[in-house]
Amino acid sequence: MVGVVVISHSPRAAKGIRDIAVEMGSSDTRLVVAGGDVDGGIGTDPNAIAEAITEAAGVNDDHRSDENKTANDNPTQGEIDDVVLLVDLGSAVMNAELAIEMVTIDNTVHIADAPVLEGALNATVEASSSKATVESVIAAAEDAREYSKIN
Repeated sequence: MVGVVVISHSPRAAKGIRDIAVEMGSSDTRLVVAGGDVDGGIGTDPNAIAEAITEAAGVNDDHRSDENKTANDNPTQGEIDDVVLLVDLGSAVMNAELAIEMVTIDNTVHIADAPVLEGALNATVEASSSKATVESVIAAAEDAREYSKIN
């Protein structure tokens, strides 16, 4: 399986994106959010992102906070092989890259070059497939770049 992390400068936006992805996509995916700075304001925090990556990878499942619940209510530790990150703005990429360097897991972590909402929805649906790979989840997320909202 592949875990998904939504990273947003806004804690409320990150949680809202997770809610939409679960409602419209799938609740069978480990979908974790990291939103806001260390004080809960607008920004991103590499430590929170690193924690979300670790959680999406299936590490420390027994220590999940209510604020950062995954989409999957009963995840199994060790179930996740890789993690795909979706970010809202460019500076979040910098903190995501720093967080990737901070984590000490064997899993592969990738940042998808995708719009965060549509990409999260696509990634969540793809990651719920038993045949999903990190490559297929990234491709599904990045396919969202081509969506046209009007004809």
